[in-house]
Amino acid sequence: MRTSVTEPRIPTIDLRPWLSGGAAERQAIARTVDEALQSAGFLLVTGHGVDPALRTRIRTAARAFFTLPTETKQPYAAKVGGRGWLGPGAEANGYSEGTRTPPDLKESLTFATHEPFKDPVVNAEWYAPNVWPAEVPELRELCEEYLARMAELENHLLALLGEALGLEPDFFTRHMGHPTYGFNINWYPGAEVIGEAEEGQFRIGPHTDFGTVTILDRQAGKGGLQVFTDEGGWEDAPFDPDALTINVGDLMARWTGDRWRSGRHRVLPPPADAPGEELMSLVYFGECTPGTLVESVPAPVGRVAYGPVDSHTYLREKLDSITVG
Repeated sequence: MRTSVTEPRIPTIDLRPWLSGGAAERQAIARTVDEALQSAGFLLVTGHGVDPALRTRIRTAARAFFTLPTETKQPYAAKVGGRGWLGPGAEANGYSEGTRTPPDLKESLTFATHEPFKDPVVNAEWYAPNVWPAEVPELRELCEEYLARMAELENHLLALLGEALGLEPDFFTRHMGHPTYGFNINWYPGAEVIGEAEEGQFRIGPHTDFGTVTILDRQAGKGGLQVFTDEGGWEDAPFDPDALTINVGDLMARWTGDRWRSGRHRVLPPPADAPGEELMSLVYFGECTPGTLVESVPAPVGRVAYGPVDSHTYLREKLDSITVG
């Protein structure tokens, strides 16, 4: 059953008072963030400074690639966790929850950290040059500008999250010196491209993200994003064209000792009453520097004392879990 998401489970936070306001304003924002991440793992943020025209230009360039013939896109094919094009059937995000769903109804262009690491072992697993389609040469400059904005925003958000837990402002940001961030441009075409959805098939199956925080620029649609809360079950995610959607990932939930929940979500298939609906999302997956030892924040802040884990051993296991084939 579809319902409406209402405040305060998924509030909208204006970041401008956090960035330039007084102590009382900052503390009030931190309290709101803490409460929201305990209940749903999601926020909307405005005042983020990311130019909407830049997001539009990225979508225009990416769509020009996605609508090319398959044989033109095939040389850019990549595996989950790699760089390039993830074609239809590459992922089934429901696998991460142990559900053997049909493959997700999407295509993606996927990119990651643009600078190599000093450690050759880390480089071998977590670095490769990004693959930029020659057919849309403008995409590289647009995405690199967008990713610079995402890195700035992620650091602001992580400082806010440290404050929300009553910790030092750099509690999280000090582990982000050279992160293995990921960036996906997800294309959700209409039924005329993908055909009729199978039973239990989604544009993206039910799952939680794997890293620290995810920053999502999404479009509204009937076959769009839904989030799960204990109070309401599956609900249509709130939408504000000026806002970015933020959710906590599995690593961050573990880091906070399950004080914050990893936001469970899914993207519905094209709706029966609008089968031609097409959407595109820009998804920045925040991660940390390889080799970060993630230890649960102790009680009374944390609620579960997980054993220490290497951040990227953890992430690799998660990425492998959703790969089809």
